[in-house]
Amino acid sequence: MRFPNPILLLAALSWLASACDRGRPERVSGPIAQEAYVWQREWGPAVAAAIAEHGTEFQQLTYLAGELRWSQGVGKLERVDPDYAALRRLPHPVGLALRVATLPGPFASNAPTTQWVVQSALQVVTEARAHGLEPSEFQLDFDCATRHLEGYRQWAESLRAALAPLPFRITVLPAWLSDARFAGLARSTDGFVLQVHSLERPKGANAPFALCDPRLARDAVERAARLGVPFRVALPTYGYLVAFAADGSFLGASAEGAMPARPPGTRFRELSANAADMAWLVADWTRDRPASMTGLIWYRLPVAGDRFNWRWPTLASVMRGIPPVAQLQEIVVTNSNGSLDLVVRNSGTDLFHGAVTLHARWNSEQSRLLAADAVRGFKLHSEPIGTVRLENPSCRLPPGDAVVIGWVRFDRSAPVSLELHFHPVPSTP
Repeated sequence: MRFPNPILLLAALSWLASACDRGRPERVSGPIAQEAYVWQREWGPAVAAAIAEHGTEFQQLTYLAGELRWSQGVGKLERVDPDYAALRRLPHPVGLALRVATLPGPFASNAPTTQWVVQSALQVVTEARAHGLEPSEFQLDFDCATRHLEGYRQWAESLRAALAPLPFRITVLPAWLSDARFAGLARSTDGFVLQVHSLERPKGANAPFALCDPRLARDAVERAARLGVPFRVALPTYGYLVAFAADGSFLGASAEGAMPARPPGTRFRELSANAADMAWLVADWTRDRPASMTGLIWYRLPVAGDRFNWRWPTLASVMRGIPPVAQLQEIVVTNSNGSLDLVVRNSGTDLFHGAVTLHARWNSEQSRLLAADAVRGFKLHSEPIGTVRLENPSCRLPPGDAVVIGWVRFDRSAPVSLELHFHPVPSTP
């Protein structure tokens, strides 16, 4: 038997490995640059406070500067009035974004729609500079129909030329990646933001749904990297409330502002970004990712009072690639009138949603219970002498919050011992 020449065999194996790797983008590992969007249309003290308190945790913030709407041949720029002073105080770059509502074109450079979009972009950039803020980049957020990607490329070329030398980038949907026209669009920009979260409606009240499927997100990143154009990935921190009629038909979704009136029998389902999934993605990309993936952008910066967004402790944990965990603790607070407040606090990093039971015990031979009550959805149950039980099968408590769930009052001062049990509701897809 003749054995192959070992030198030739090694050379062949080396060539084969090289050939297999040619289609695989260059890889990197290590910490990822992390940014956040400030997407509020109405600014107030809470937004400025969030920027001041947590804005420095990011390499960049990008704020929504306005939204463009086109109706019956007339364009309207709905401008956002940000707190420029709060943005100027940041020690890092600040980008701005312009949102474009559904617009079918035309996209030619001399078309009225194109000229209007370009002029609106120049207007918001000029306004920022007039307030002493030099943007680090301009982002256009346009959910273009896939069939119009070639036209969108013409927009991109016009905008990039008009805004130069300010870097021009666009947000991108994963569905575009498999279209042959997308490569030309991507290369007509200075980079893009791959948005791997979705607001598509669920198929039914009980249908599985994920704002961001982590495995699909990883796949989209690998496909995006094949272009060799630098990009960042937008990940979700938000949620929203979906309403279904009694027959299961979709009624609508709400995430900001007052909830619209719904008919009797309406079923509600809250959908939100899965923090554990997002932490897994951060940890996975920290270990290995395409070199052209230059960072993450979180949508959106946590702001006090934003009911459908993560609190800061949750995002801070996820940014480190650590799945957040809720942790409840019990507290007794003595009031000036002698009553005792029974308090539950979430000292963890994740939202708690589930069943909570609190037992309050005292020495009944030394003190007599005069009155007791439960609040915030808890029910009070009397147990053997010297014990009361407070229960809520569906308690919701964000991280950092502490709430009074009930109170007790005795005829004389009495030490009270508390025993807390809590069981989160299993998360559903």
